[in-house]
Amino acid sequence: MSSTIRKVKPTDINGLKSVIASSKLFPSSLLEDMIANYFNNPSSEEIWLTKDDKGAPIAVAYCAPEKMTEGTYNLYLIAVHKNQQGKGIGAKIMTHIEELLRRDGQRVLIVETSSLPEFELTRKFYDKCGYEREAVIRDFYQEGEDKIVFWKKLN
Repeated sequence: MSSTIRKVKPTDINGLKSVIASSKLFPSSLLEDMIANYFNNPSSEEIWLTKDDKGAPIAVAYCAPEKMTEGTYNLYLIAVHKNQQGKGIGAKIMTHIEELLRRDGQRVLIVETSSLPEFELTRKFYDKCGYEREAVIRDFYQEGEDKIVFWKKLN
């Protein structure tokens, strides 16, 4: 099987946990609670994607509609396995998500991340993908850790 971007399946969970754990940016133990609605609610508007290589997940992305908005999605998670980073996989997934959202008539995709030094590469990634730094919310996550909000118009 070749490498492809596809919807997440329940059998991907352990592989996705490995991808998330390799990034060391947040606990992989959160995954099952985060994805439960997607698997259990057929009308869910959430988007869960993975890129696999020979059937094994090497990346994951999750976005969902922003509540109380019209046509705005929020990207809550994107991670590429540490051993696969720097190959353009994350950018391909971002492009894929943007195309899905455009095709569905969505208007805006936002991304939120931390101001901590360990998230510097993450912030550079969003800059490189053409996202604008729209807002900084000081001390959001904890004292001294700001939330940085990135924005991109889709249509």
